[in-house]
Amino acid sequence: MTTALPHRILVRSDRIVLGLAAALCVLAGLAHYGGWNTTVAFVVSAAAVAVLASLVGRSVDQLGDRFGPGATGVLQSALGNLPELFISIFALKAGLDSVVRSALVGSILANLLLVLGLAFLVGGLRNGTQQLGSERARTLSVLMLLSVVAMAFPSLAHWVHSPAQDHEKAFSTIVSIILIAVFVLSLPFSLRRDTQGASPEAEPPRWPIALAIGMLAASGALAAFVSDWFVAALQPAMESLNISQAFAGLVVVAIAGNAVENVVGVQLAARGNSEYAFSVVLNSPLQISLVLAPVLVLISTIFGLGSLTLVFSPLLVAALLAAVILAALISVDGESTWLEGATLIALYVVIATSFWWG
Repeated sequence: MTTALPHRILVRSDRIVLGLAAALCVLAGLAHYGGWNTTVAFVVSAAAVAVLASLVGRSVDQLGDRFGPGATGVLQSALGNLPELFISIFALKAGLDSVVRSALVGSILANLLLVLGLAFLVGGLRNGTQQLGSERARTLSVLMLLSVVAMAFPSLAHWVHSPAQDHEKAFSTIVSIILIAVFVLSLPFSLRRDTQGASPEAEPPRWPIALAIGMLAASGALAAFVSDWFVAALQPAMESLNISQAFAGLVVVAIAGNAVENVVGVQLAARGNSEYAFSVVLNSPLQISLVLAPVLVLISTIFGLGSLTLVFSPLLVAALLAAVILAALISVDGESTWLEGATLIALYVVIATSFWWG
């Protein structure tokens, strides 16, 4: 109970966020299972996701000074990607392989362009040029480029009608296993502290470590369920507005599923914690490309849930390559400015517009 904790641990704003999160999650559940009006269910679920994202952000703040930006980014991103995992599994079970492909690409693009761009833009306007940690920025950029290029090869084999085209499932499975292996090999680097440069001054953590981890885990798990309810309420609205499935999967579902990173990354950048913000935001698309997409391919193969492969449309692959190249060019020097953030957002808007008609 919050009343048993000293006042200095949970301040007034903490208690307000916790109360709102609990109330909105209950309302979102009632709206989903009680057959409420679709618009009401959509608004309540969206509000619940936003408040849960704020709670995740507070938990990340309380963990950051203890574990460092790398470990915190990996942990937060893993929990933040739970909505995509659940939604994708349900979609695969329903045979919606194309929706899963567009949602996976959309999640990478939303984090790599929109969220990272907003973090650079807001942080740059408030704090000037931001330091990202040059060694970490280079390594994360290389891993991101590797994962996107590896994901593109099954598509290239399909387009040029190479002999591998007849073995798309096996090719995608092999690539998936390799990507997961690369992620495992990258963990020691991602989890260690970056000793280069000094972190911005921040207030000492108020929460005990057990409370911070518990809040992060609980809010991440709840965000998974609420995001699923949000998408369920959103689908009828998409049909009534005559928005294409490609745009819905690439943009709407992706942004909804990444609400946690949307809020956390921008919050950290605005507070001057640019290294933490960069690690949190970039770890999410990195985990999608190195872990989530490969795991879903393996789940599809092992359990017979659809026929998901790493074969994407030419426009999706072009969007991925353009996004990762621009993001790498901006971040590889270990610094970012508000204008560079604006360029990332501009590219995202161009790509999203290209899928508006399907």
